[in-house]
Amino acid sequence: MTLRAHYDVVIAGGGVMGSAIAYFLGANPDFDGSVLVVERDPSYADCATTRSWGGIRQQFSTPENVRMSLFAVEFIRSAAEALAVEGEAPDLTFREQGYLFLASTAGQAVLEGNVALQHSLGAEVLLLDPDALASRFPWLNTAGIAAGAFGARNEGWIDPSALLHAFRRKARALGATYVHDEVTGIDTVRGRVAGVRLGAGGTLGCGALVNAAGPQAGALAALAGLDLPVRPRKRTTFVFDCREPLPPLPLTIDPSGVAVRPEGGQYIAIVSPPGDRDPDSADLEPDHGLFEEIVWPALAERVPAFGAIKVTGAWAGHYDYNTFDQNAVLGPHPVLGNVLFCNGFSGHGIQQSPAAGRALAELIVYGRYVTLDLSTLSFERIPAGLAIREVNVV
Repeated sequence: MTLRAHYDVVIAGGGVMGSAIAYFLGANPDFDGSVLVVERDPSYADCATTRSWGGIRQQFSTPENVRMSLFAVEFIRSAAEALAVEGEAPDLTFREQGYLFLASTAGQAVLEGNVALQHSLGAEVLLLDPDALASRFPWLNTAGIAAGAFGARNEGWIDPSALLHAFRRKARALGATYVHDEVTGIDTVRGRVAGVRLGAGGTLGCGALVNAAGPQAGALAALAGLDLPVRPRKRTTFVFDCREPLPPLPLTIDPSGVAVRPEGGQYIAIVSPPGDRDPDSADLEPDHGLFEEIVWPALAERVPAFGAIKVTGAWAGHYDYNTFDQNAVLGPHPVLGNVLFCNGFSGHGIQQSPAAGRALAELIVYGRYVTLDLSTLSFERIPAGLAIREVNVV
């Protein structure tokens, strides 16, 4: 492939975020520039996107996160038309089985406050007491549970790989160029990025550089001398069979932090490791110890049928974990103004990719947010110490 000497926009990272940005740029009638997406692993075998759960929910405690996910549902429902190429529509397989957040007495007030916020922004979430939970979910042990929040509509999960490839295919159809390579150097001149160096050799000029490098975002930012607190953190998913047949389960989050949902004829479960067991990690070796120590005891207590299960597999993936406040970092750097961040989603990337992709495209084309103001997620909050506290992190 012969590349141009200069691109209006270079996107470092061709996963779901980079491809969403490329799509929204190409679909914007006010943009006629050139776009290059640099992706180091075009198989996407080990990328964060394809190893994720593909969750879609509005149950967040931060207004921006709720609004971004509301747009995600709207976009997913129209994706067959928006992302069709030559009459071939993608199938994202949206399984609308809901999210169920459970709270103990200690967490009840927070849960109720979250639901009030979600209602004020248009999310359809039910607040259920223990009797209502037991009636609606007879497989659930409500001992120790004071309340639950259930997203009966617009919550569930999609095929994350299908969304990635749909964005990518449509972006290419709209004119974006994808190259199998890696940004290994960033050249700056008078407070702006002038070009990027590629691992295969050569330097390309660029009008704007978008950091969409997922778990490697911090390392990419460092090439320009920038300190971005985004690190790769490993999360292990456990796959198991259950002896007892159960009705369709929502994605259920126990007060312990253990989450579980159906996957085909089996189930998958996950938990974030304790802080002293959660270092930066580049490997993809599952942490099997978490299952015996944390996951299975919580599952067996909360769903009695899960007292008799058989683990059949496990896989690990990476969160692009924002160590500052576990929320996205979006928009330009305050000094290198033509560097734009789309990073740090900390496990929420699939559901936030449509809104983030649209937002970054608006910043590039118009120099401002047009449809959804996400300025509170700017980089500036980090050096200012203005953390955004999101309590519904799974």
